[in-house]
Amino acid sequence: MITGMIAYRKTKGSDMTRQAHLVVDLSNGDAGKGTIVDALVRKHRAHSVFRFNGGAQAAHRVVTDDGRSHIFQQFGAGTFVPGVRTILSEFMLVQPWILAYEEAQLQRVGVTDAFTRLFIHERAPIITPFHRAANQMRERSRGDGRHGSCGIGVGETAKDATECEEELILRMGDICDREMFTAKMHRVRKYKYDQMRLLIAAQRHDPDAESNILAFEDLSEVDYWTEQLFADIDKFHIVDDAFIESILKDEGDVVFEGAQGVLIDEWRGFHPYTTWSTCTFQNAIQLLSRANYAGEVHRIGVVRAYATRHGPGPFVSEDVHLTECLLDACNKMDPWQREFRVGHFDCVSTRYAINACGGIDSLAITCLDRLREELMWFVCTHYELAVEDCDSDLFDRDDVSEHLATDMRLGTFQDLAHQERLTNALLRAKPVLRITAAFGTFSENTADHVHRIARELDVPVSILSFGPTAKDKKFL
Repeated sequence: MITGMIAYRKTKGSDMTRQAHLVVDLSNGDAGKGTIVDALVRKHRAHSVFRFNGGAQAAHRVVTDDGRSHIFQQFGAGTFVPGVRTILSEFMLVQPWILAYEEAQLQRVGVTDAFTRLFIHERAPIITPFHRAANQMRERSRGDGRHGSCGIGVGETAKDATECEEELILRMGDICDREMFTAKMHRVRKYKYDQMRLLIAAQRHDPDAESNILAFEDLSEVDYWTEQLFADIDKFHIVDDAFIESILKDEGDVVFEGAQGVLIDEWRGFHPYTTWSTCTFQNAIQLLSRANYAGEVHRIGVVRAYATRHGPGPFVSEDVHLTECLLDACNKMDPWQREFRVGHFDCVSTRYAINACGGIDSLAITCLDRLREELMWFVCTHYELAVEDCDSDLFDRDDVSEHLATDMRLGTFQDLAHQERLTNALLRAKPVLRITAAFGTFSENTADHVHRIARELDVPVSILSFGPTAKDKKFL
Protein backbone atom coordinates (compact mmCIF):
# COMPACT_ATOMS: atom_id res chain seq x y z
CA MET A 1 0.00 0.00 0.00
CA ILE A 2 1.32 3.45 -0.91
CA THR A 3 0.93 6.10 1.75
CA GLY A 4 1.41 9.84 1.65
CA MET A 5 4.91 11.31 1.40
CA ILE A 6 6.66 8.01 0.73
CA ALA A 7 10.31 8.07 -0.22
CA TYR A 8 10.84 9.19 -3.81
CA ARG A 9 13.37 8.12 -6.44
CA LYS A 10 15.17 10.53 -8.74
CA THR A 11 14.82 9.80 -12.41
CA LYS A 12 18.04 8.51 -13.91
CA GLY A 13 20.05 11.26 -15.55
CA SER A 14 17.85 14.03 -14.13
CA ASP A 15 17.69 16.19 -11.04
CA MET A 16 13.92 16.15 -11.18
CA THR A 17 11.88 14.16 -8.69
CA ARG A 18 8.82 12.21 -9.69
CA GLN A 19 5.73 13.32 -7.76
CA ALA A 20 2.07 12.38 -7.71
CA HIS A 21 -0.29 15.05 -6.41
CA LEU A 22 -3.60 13.54 -5.25
CA VAL A 23 -6.51 15.98 -5.04
CA VAL A 24 -9.80 15.27 -3.26
CA ASP A 25 -12.68 17.45 -2.06
CA LEU A 26 -13.20 17.23 1.70
CA SER A 27 -16.77 18.50 1.57
CA ASN A 28 -19.88 17.86 -0.54
CA GLY A 29 -18.28 18.79 -3.85
CA ASP A 30 -17.93 22.21 -5.50
CA ALA A 31 -14.84 23.13 -3.45
CA GLY A 32 -12.74 24.11 -6.48
CA LYS A 33 -10.83 20.95 -7.39
CA GLY A 34 -10.56 21.98 -11.04
CA THR A 35 -8.81 25.26 -10.37
CA ILE A 36 -6.43 23.56 -7.92
CA VAL A 37 -5.60 20.80 -10.43
CA ASP A 38 -4.91 23.41 -13.13
CA ALA A 39 -2.62 25.34 -10.78
CA LEU A 40 -0.75 22.19 -9.72
CA VAL A 41 -0.24 21.13 -13.33
CA ARG A 42 1.24 24.52 -14.17
CA LYS A 43 3.43 24.85 -11.08
CA HIS A 44 4.87 21.34 -11.23
CA ARG A 45 4.80 20.99 -15.03
CA ALA A 46 2.84 17.78 -14.74
CA HIS A 47 2.54 15.71 -17.89
CA SER A 48 -0.73 13.89 -17.10
CA VAL A 49 -3.97 14.23 -15.16
CA PHE A 50 -5.66 11.03 -13.96
CA ARG A 51 -9.39 10.95 -13.29
CA PHE A 52 -9.92 8.25 -10.66
CA ASN A 53 -13.58 8.36 -9.65
CA GLY A 54 -16.98 9.73 -10.59
CA GLY A 55 -18.14 10.34 -14.10
CA ALA A 56 -19.59 12.88 -16.48
CA GLN A 57 -21.44 14.67 -13.69
CA ALA A 58 -18.26 16.54 -12.75
CA ALA A 59 -18.24 20.29 -13.28
CA HIS A 60 -14.69 21.45 -12.63
CA ARG A 61 -14.36 25.07 -13.73
CA VAL A 62 -11.02 26.44 -14.85
CA VAL A 63 -10.32 30.03 -15.89
CA THR A 64 -7.07 30.89 -17.65
CA ASP A 65 -5.06 34.05 -17.07
CA ASP A 66 -6.20 35.37 -20.47
CA GLY A 67 -9.88 35.00 -19.52
CA ARG A 68 -10.86 31.75 -21.27
CA SER A 69 -12.93 29.34 -19.21
CA HIS A 70 -14.30 25.83 -19.39
CA ILE A 71 -16.27 23.59 -17.06
CA PHE A 72 -14.56 20.21 -17.32
CA GLN A 73 -16.80 17.15 -17.19
CA GLN A 74 -14.57 14.31 -18.37
CA PHE A 75 -11.42 15.84 -19.78
CA GLY A 76 -8.87 16.56 -17.06
CA ALA A 77 -8.75 20.05 -15.60
CA GLY A 78 -5.16 20.43 -16.85
CA THR A 79 -6.23 20.33 -20.50
CA PHE A 80 -5.71 24.08 -21.04
CA VAL A 81 -1.97 23.46 -20.59
CA PRO A 82 -0.43 22.35 -23.93
CA GLY A 83 0.72 18.75 -24.03
CA VAL A 84 -0.92 17.61 -20.79
CA ARG A 85 -2.66 14.26 -21.13
CA THR A 86 -5.96 13.13 -19.59
CA ILE A 87 -6.16 9.53 -18.41
CA LEU A 88 -9.65 8.23 -17.64
CA SER A 89 -8.93 5.27 -15.40
CA GLU A 90 -10.98 2.11 -14.98
CA PHE A 91 -12.65 3.77 -11.97
CA MET A 92 -14.09 6.53 -14.14
CA LEU A 93 -17.63 6.08 -15.48
CA VAL A 94 -17.45 7.38 -19.04
CA GLN A 95 -20.20 8.95 -21.12
CA PRO A 96 -18.54 8.83 -24.55
CA TRP A 97 -21.32 10.75 -26.32
CA ILE A 98 -20.76 13.75 -24.05
CA LEU A 99 -17.02 13.66 -24.78
CA ALA A 100 -17.63 14.80 -28.37
CA TYR A 101 -19.77 17.68 -27.13
CA GLU A 102 -17.17 18.71 -24.56
CA GLU A 103 -14.42 18.61 -27.15
CA ALA A 104 -16.44 20.98 -29.33
CA GLN A 105 -16.69 23.38 -26.39
CA LEU A 106 -12.94 23.19 -25.87
CA GLN A 107 -12.38 23.90 -29.55
CA ARG A 108 -14.30 27.15 -29.11
CA VAL A 109 -11.88 28.31 -26.39
CA GLY A 110 -8.77 27.44 -28.36
CA VAL A 111 -7.99 23.86 -27.30
CA THR A 112 -7.83 22.05 -30.63
CA ASP A 113 -6.21 18.73 -29.63
CA ALA A 114 -8.15 17.60 -26.55
CA PHE A 115 -9.04 14.18 -28.01
CA THR A 116 -5.46 13.63 -29.14
CA ARG A 117 -4.37 13.88 -25.51
CA LEU A 118 -7.20 11.74 -24.07
CA PHE A 119 -6.65 8.09 -23.11
CA ILE A 120 -9.39 5.85 -21.69
CA HIS A 121 -8.88 2.57 -19.89
CA GLU A 122 -10.53 -0.40 -21.56
CA ARG A 123 -12.34 -1.45 -18.36
CA ALA A 124 -13.98 1.91 -17.72
CA PRO A 125 -17.77 1.36 -17.63
CA ILE A 126 -19.93 3.27 -20.11
CA ILE A 127 -22.91 5.36 -19.01
CA THR A 128 -25.53 4.66 -21.66
CA PRO A 129 -28.59 6.79 -22.48
CA PHE A 130 -30.64 4.04 -20.79
CA HIS A 131 -28.78 4.44 -17.51
CA ARG A 132 -29.37 8.17 -17.73
CA ALA A 133 -33.10 7.73 -18.39
CA ALA A 134 -33.44 5.24 -15.51
CA ASN A 135 -31.56 7.57 -13.17
CA GLN A 136 -33.85 10.49 -13.94
CA MET A 137 -37.03 8.44 -13.62
CA ARG A 138 -35.92 6.95 -10.31
CA GLU A 139 -34.99 10.34 -8.88
CA ARG A 140 -38.21 11.91 -10.13
CA SER A 141 -40.21 9.17 -8.40
CA ARG A 142 -38.76 10.15 -5.01
CA GLY A 143 -40.66 13.45 -5.04
CA ASP A 144 -39.71 15.54 -2.02
CA GLY A 145 -37.37 12.78 -0.84
CA ARG A 146 -34.87 13.21 -3.65
CA HIS A 147 -31.26 12.25 -2.97
CA GLY A 148 -29.73 15.09 -4.99
CA SER A 149 -28.71 13.15 -8.11
CA CYS A 150 -27.18 15.01 -11.04
CA GLY A 151 -29.36 13.01 -13.45
CA ILE A 152 -26.47 11.81 -15.61
CA GLY A 153 -26.79 8.09 -14.89
CA VAL A 154 -23.68 7.53 -12.78
CA GLY A 155 -25.48 5.72 -9.96
CA GLU A 156 -27.35 3.38 -12.30
CA THR A 157 -24.15 2.50 -14.15
CA ALA A 158 -22.12 1.94 -10.99
CA LYS A 159 -24.84 -0.25 -9.49
CA ASP A 160 -25.07 -2.40 -12.61
CA ALA A 161 -21.28 -2.67 -12.86
CA THR A 162 -21.30 -4.07 -9.33
CA GLU A 163 -24.30 -6.40 -9.62
CA CYS A 164 -24.55 -7.56 -13.25
CA GLU A 165 -22.76 -10.16 -15.34
CA GLU A 166 -20.30 -8.84 -17.94
CA GLU A 167 -22.82 -9.34 -20.75
CA LEU A 168 -24.85 -6.46 -19.25
CA ILE A 169 -21.89 -4.14 -18.59
CA LEU A 170 -20.67 -1.97 -21.44
CA ARG A 171 -17.01 -0.99 -21.13
CA MET A 172 -14.90 1.32 -23.24
CA GLY A 173 -12.96 -1.63 -24.65
CA ASP A 174 -16.21 -2.84 -26.24
CA ILE A 175 -16.17 0.00 -28.77
CA CYS A 176 -13.34 -1.83 -30.54
CA ASP A 177 -15.93 -4.35 -31.78
CA ARG A 178 -19.04 -2.67 -33.20
CA GLU A 179 -21.06 -5.87 -33.50
CA MET A 180 -20.45 -6.82 -29.86
CA PHE A 181 -21.06 -3.24 -28.73
CA THR A 182 -24.43 -3.10 -30.50
CA ALA A 183 -25.53 -6.46 -29.07
CA LYS A 184 -24.62 -5.30 -25.56
CA MET A 185 -26.50 -2.03 -26.06
CA HIS A 186 -29.65 -3.98 -26.93
CA ARG A 187 -29.25 -6.16 -23.83
CA VAL A 188 -28.69 -3.14 -21.59
CA ARG A 189 -31.74 -1.36 -23.01
CA LYS A 190 -33.97 -4.38 -22.35
CA TYR A 191 -32.53 -4.92 -18.86
CA LYS A 192 -33.13 -1.31 -17.81
CA TYR A 193 -36.54 -1.29 -19.52
CA ASP A 194 -37.61 -4.32 -17.48
CA GLN A 195 -36.42 -2.56 -14.31
CA MET A 196 -38.34 0.60 -15.14
CA ARG A 197 -41.73 -0.85 -16.18
CA LEU A 198 -43.56 0.22 -13.02
CA LEU A 199 -42.05 3.71 -13.10
CA ILE A 200 -42.86 4.03 -16.81
CA ALA A 201 -46.50 3.26 -16.03
CA ALA A 202 -46.50 5.74 -13.13
CA GLN A 203 -44.88 8.54 -15.17
CA ARG A 204 -46.60 7.82 -18.50
CA HIS A 205 -48.49 11.13 -18.50
CA ASP A 206 -45.67 13.25 -17.02
CA PRO A 207 -44.30 15.44 -19.83
CA ASP A 208 -40.91 15.61 -18.05
CA ALA A 209 -40.60 11.83 -18.41
CA GLU A 210 -41.48 11.67 -22.10
CA SER A 211 -37.92 11.50 -23.41
CA ASN A 212 -36.96 8.96 -20.71
CA ILE A 213 -39.80 6.64 -21.69
CA LEU A 214 -39.00 7.05 -25.38
CA ALA A 215 -35.42 5.92 -24.71
CA PHE A 216 -36.74 2.56 -23.54
CA GLU A 217 -39.66 2.01 -25.89
CA ASP A 218 -38.22 3.18 -29.21
CA LEU A 219 -36.10 0.29 -30.53
CA SER A 220 -34.33 2.63 -32.95
CA GLU A 221 -32.66 4.36 -29.98
CA VAL A 222 -29.90 1.74 -29.92
CA ASP A 223 -29.09 2.26 -33.58
CA TYR A 224 -29.22 6.04 -33.20
CA TRP A 225 -26.76 6.18 -30.31
CA THR A 226 -24.49 3.56 -31.86
CA GLU A 227 -24.27 5.59 -35.07
CA GLN A 228 -23.52 8.74 -33.09
CA LEU A 229 -20.67 7.07 -31.22
CA PHE A 230 -19.06 5.30 -34.14
CA ALA A 231 -19.06 8.47 -36.23
CA ASP A 232 -16.25 9.63 -33.91
CA ILE A 233 -14.70 6.23 -33.22
CA ASP A 234 -11.28 7.13 -34.65
CA LYS A 235 -10.83 9.80 -31.99
CA PHE A 236 -10.82 7.36 -29.07
CA HIS A 237 -7.60 6.00 -27.62
CA ILE A 238 -8.40 2.88 -25.59
CA VAL A 239 -5.55 1.73 -23.34
CA ASP A 240 -4.69 -1.11 -20.97
CA ASP A 241 -2.89 -1.56 -17.65
CA ALA A 242 0.53 -1.59 -19.31
CA PHE A 243 -0.11 1.88 -20.77
CA ILE A 244 -1.17 3.23 -17.36
CA GLU A 245 1.98 1.84 -15.78
CA SER A 246 4.14 3.38 -18.52
CA ILE A 247 2.63 6.82 -17.88
CA LEU A 248 3.36 6.49 -14.16
CA LYS A 249 6.97 5.61 -14.95
CA ASP A 250 7.47 8.69 -17.15
CA GLU A 251 9.78 11.38 -15.89
CA GLY A 252 7.97 14.26 -14.23
CA ASP A 253 4.85 14.82 -12.15
CA VAL A 254 1.28 13.60 -12.42
CA VAL A 255 -1.90 14.96 -10.85
CA PHE A 256 -4.82 12.80 -9.75
CA GLU A 257 -8.09 14.71 -10.03
CA GLY A 258 -10.87 13.56 -7.72
CA ALA A 259 -14.55 14.17 -8.35
CA GLN A 260 -17.42 15.06 -6.01
CA GLY A 261 -16.64 15.14 -2.27
CA VAL A 262 -15.80 12.83 0.61
CA LEU A 263 -18.96 13.80 2.52
CA ILE A 264 -21.04 12.21 -0.26
CA ASP A 265 -18.74 9.19 -0.67
CA GLU A 266 -20.62 5.96 -1.35
CA TRP A 267 -19.45 4.35 1.91
CA ARG A 268 -18.36 7.25 4.14
CA GLY A 269 -20.95 9.84 3.13
CA PHE A 270 -24.24 10.53 4.83
CA HIS A 271 -26.51 7.84 3.40
CA PRO A 272 -28.77 8.06 1.43
CA TYR A 273 -27.61 11.51 0.25
CA THR A 274 -24.54 10.06 -1.41
CA THR A 275 -23.02 9.15 -4.75
CA TRP A 276 -22.10 5.76 -6.22
CA SER A 277 -18.42 6.64 -6.19
CA THR A 278 -15.40 6.32 -3.92
CA CYS A 279 -14.39 9.93 -3.34
CA THR A 280 -11.40 9.30 -1.04
CA PHE A 281 -7.83 8.64 -2.21
CA GLN A 282 -8.48 4.89 -2.37
CA ASN A 283 -8.68 4.43 -6.16
CA ALA A 284 -5.72 6.72 -6.85
CA ILE A 285 -3.56 4.86 -4.35
CA GLN A 286 -4.58 1.55 -5.92
CA LEU A 287 -3.46 2.76 -9.36
CA LEU A 288 -0.12 3.93 -7.96
CA SER A 289 0.39 0.72 -6.02
CA ARG A 290 -0.29 -1.46 -9.07
CA ALA A 291 2.30 0.46 -11.06
CA ASN A 292 4.86 0.19 -8.23
CA TYR A 293 5.06 3.97 -8.29
CA ALA A 294 8.46 5.07 -7.04
CA GLY A 295 7.88 8.78 -6.54
CA GLU A 296 6.68 11.06 -3.79
CA VAL A 297 2.95 11.07 -3.12
CA HIS A 298 1.30 14.18 -1.75
CA ARG A 299 -2.35 14.03 -0.65
CA ILE A 300 -4.15 17.36 -0.88
CA GLY A 301 -7.59 18.02 0.59
CA VAL A 302 -9.54 20.90 -0.98
CA VAL A 303 -12.04 23.02 0.97
CA ARG A 304 -13.73 26.34 0.44
CA ALA A 305 -13.25 29.10 3.02
CA TYR A 306 -16.89 28.43 3.88
CA ALA A 307 -19.17 25.40 3.51
CA THR A 308 -21.53 24.59 0.63
CA ARG A 309 -23.94 21.85 -0.36
CA HIS A 310 -25.72 21.49 -3.70
CA GLY A 311 -28.99 19.68 -3.09
CA PRO A 312 -30.62 17.92 -0.14
CA GLY A 313 -28.91 16.22 2.79
CA PRO A 314 -27.49 17.12 6.22
CA PHE A 315 -25.74 20.48 6.41
CA VAL A 316 -25.22 21.42 10.06
CA SER A 317 -23.50 24.78 9.53
CA GLU A 318 -25.99 26.04 6.92
CA ASP A 319 -26.80 29.76 7.15
CA VAL A 320 -29.59 31.21 5.03
CA HIS A 321 -28.02 34.68 5.27
CA LEU A 322 -24.77 33.39 3.74
CA THR A 323 -26.71 31.65 0.98
CA GLU A 324 -28.27 35.01 0.09
CA CYS A 325 -24.97 36.93 0.34
CA LEU A 326 -22.65 34.48 -1.38
CA LEU A 327 -24.46 33.85 -4.64
CA ASP A 328 -22.50 31.51 -6.89
CA ALA A 329 -22.84 32.11 -10.62
CA CYS A 330 -21.55 28.60 -11.41
CA ASN A 331 -23.77 26.77 -8.93
CA LYS A 332 -27.42 27.66 -9.26
CA MET A 333 -30.76 25.99 -8.74
CA ASP A 334 -31.16 23.11 -11.19
CA PRO A 335 -33.94 20.56 -11.70
CA TRP A 336 -31.93 17.64 -10.31
CA GLN A 337 -29.65 18.81 -7.50
CA ARG A 338 -32.02 21.64 -6.62
CA GLU A 339 -30.81 24.57 -4.49
CA PHE A 340 -27.21 25.59 -3.76
CA ARG A 341 -26.79 26.09 -0.02
CA VAL A 342 -24.08 27.96 1.90
CA GLY A 343 -22.91 27.77 5.50
CA HIS A 344 -19.99 28.45 7.81
CA PHE A 345 -16.77 26.46 7.56
CA ASP A 346 -17.40 23.16 9.35
CA CYS A 347 -14.38 21.83 11.25
CA VAL A 348 -16.26 18.78 12.53
CA SER A 349 -17.28 17.45 9.12
CA THR A 350 -13.88 18.33 7.62
CA ARG A 351 -12.06 16.38 10.32
CA TYR A 352 -14.40 13.48 9.61
CA ALA A 353 -13.56 13.65 5.88
CA ILE A 354 -9.82 13.73 6.64
CA ASN A 355 -10.17 10.64 8.82
CA ALA A 356 -12.23 8.89 6.14
CA CYS A 357 -9.36 9.53 3.70
CA GLY A 358 -6.80 8.06 6.08
CA GLY A 359 -5.27 11.50 6.56
CA ILE A 360 -3.99 14.21 4.24
CA ASP A 361 -0.62 15.87 3.82
CA SER A 362 -1.87 19.41 3.27
CA LEU A 363 -4.90 21.58 2.73
CA ALA A 364 -5.88 23.83 -0.18
CA ILE A 365 -8.35 26.57 0.78
CA THR A 366 -10.30 28.18 -2.06
CA CYS A 367 -12.70 31.12 -2.46
CA LEU A 368 -10.81 33.28 0.05
CA ASP A 369 -11.60 36.29 -2.13
CA ARG A 370 -15.24 35.92 -0.99
CA LEU A 371 -14.20 37.05 2.50
CA ARG A 372 -14.37 40.58 1.14
CA GLU A 373 -18.15 40.41 1.14
CA GLU A 374 -18.68 39.85 4.88
CA LEU A 375 -17.38 41.70 7.95
CA MET A 376 -17.58 38.71 10.28
CA TRP A 377 -16.55 35.13 9.56
CA PHE A 378 -17.11 32.05 11.70
CA VAL A 379 -16.13 28.41 11.84
CA CYS A 380 -18.24 25.62 13.28
CA THR A 381 -16.09 23.94 15.97
CA HIS A 382 -18.68 21.66 17.63
CA TYR A 383 -22.15 20.24 17.05
CA GLU A 384 -24.89 20.70 19.62
CA LEU A 385 -26.63 17.35 19.63
CA ALA A 386 -30.35 16.68 20.02
CA VAL A 387 -31.30 15.04 23.31
CA GLU A 388 -31.87 11.64 21.70
CA ASP A 389 -28.33 11.66 20.26
CA CYS A 390 -26.41 12.59 23.41
CA ASP A 391 -25.80 8.96 24.37
CA SER A 392 -25.07 7.89 20.81
CA ASP A 393 -21.89 6.04 19.86
CA LEU A 394 -21.67 8.17 16.71
CA PHE A 395 -19.74 11.08 18.23
CA ASP A 396 -16.83 12.04 20.45
CA ARG A 397 -18.04 14.56 22.99
CA ASP A 398 -16.66 17.70 24.51
CA ASP A 399 -15.03 17.23 27.92
CA VAL A 400 -17.38 19.76 29.49
CA SER A 401 -20.77 18.98 27.95
CA GLU A 402 -22.28 15.72 26.70
CA HIS A 403 -24.51 17.79 24.40
CA LEU A 404 -21.50 19.02 22.38
CA ALA A 405 -19.82 16.78 19.81
CA THR A 406 -16.26 17.46 18.73
CA ASP A 407 -15.94 14.69 16.15
CA MET A 408 -17.94 12.12 14.20
CA ARG A 409 -16.73 8.55 14.55
CA LEU A 410 -15.96 6.38 11.55
CA GLY A 411 -18.10 3.28 11.43
CA THR A 412 -17.14 -0.10 10.02
CA PHE A 413 -16.34 0.29 6.33
CA GLN A 414 -19.41 -0.25 4.12
CA ASP A 415 -21.81 -0.17 7.09
CA LEU A 416 -24.59 1.90 5.53
CA ALA A 417 -26.81 1.44 8.60
CA HIS A 418 -24.21 3.34 10.63
CA GLN A 419 -24.06 6.04 7.97
CA GLU A 420 -27.84 6.43 7.96
CA ARG A 421 -27.92 6.76 11.75
CA LEU A 422 -25.25 9.44 11.43
CA THR A 423 -27.31 11.22 8.78
CA ASN A 424 -30.38 11.34 11.01
CA ALA A 425 -28.37 12.68 13.95
CA LEU A 426 -26.83 15.39 11.75
CA LEU A 427 -30.25 16.47 10.52
CA ARG A 428 -31.09 17.21 14.18
CA ALA A 429 -27.77 18.81 15.18
CA LYS A 430 -27.02 22.53 15.45
CA PRO A 431 -23.70 24.31 14.88
CA VAL A 432 -21.56 25.87 17.59
CA LEU A 433 -19.82 28.81 15.94
CA ARG A 434 -16.62 30.67 16.82
CA ILE A 435 -15.71 33.98 15.22
CA THR A 436 -12.47 33.98 13.22
CA ALA A 437 -12.36 37.32 11.45
CA ALA A 438 -14.10 40.65 11.99
CA PHE A 439 -13.66 44.31 11.14
CA GLY A 440 -10.02 44.01 10.12
CA THR A 441 -8.40 44.54 6.75
CA PHE A 442 -8.92 41.87 4.10
CA SER A 443 -5.37 40.60 4.68
CA GLU A 444 -5.86 40.43 8.44
CA ASN A 445 -9.24 38.71 8.18
CA THR A 446 -7.88 36.15 5.72
CA ALA A 447 -4.88 35.36 7.90
CA ASP A 448 -7.06 34.95 11.00
CA HIS A 449 -9.56 32.71 9.19
CA VAL A 450 -6.90 30.49 7.61
CA HIS A 451 -4.97 30.23 10.88
CA ARG A 452 -8.05 29.12 12.79
CA ILE A 453 -8.95 26.48 10.17
CA ALA A 454 -5.39 25.08 10.13
CA ARG A 455 -5.27 25.02 13.94
CA GLU A 456 -8.65 23.32 14.32
CA LEU A 457 -7.80 20.66 11.72
CA ASP A 458 -4.15 20.31 12.76
CA VAL A 459 -2.94 20.12 9.17
CA PRO A 460 -0.62 22.41 7.18
CA VAL A 461 -2.04 24.65 4.46
CA SER A 462 -0.16 24.40 1.14
CA ILE A 463 -2.34 26.42 -1.25
CA LEU A 464 -4.47 29.54 -0.82
CA SER A 465 -6.81 30.48 -3.67
CA PHE A 466 -8.05 34.06 -4.07
CA GLY A 467 -9.78 33.62 -7.43
CA PRO A 468 -10.38 31.28 -10.36
CA THR A 469 -7.05 31.56 -12.24
CA ALA A 470 -3.66 30.02 -11.55
CA LYS A 471 -2.16 33.45 -10.79
CA ASP A 472 -4.74 33.81 -8.00
CA LYS A 473 -3.10 30.91 -6.14
CA LYS A 474 -0.53 31.29 -3.39
CA PHE A 475 1.65 28.23 -2.76
CA LEU A 476 2.96 28.10 0.78
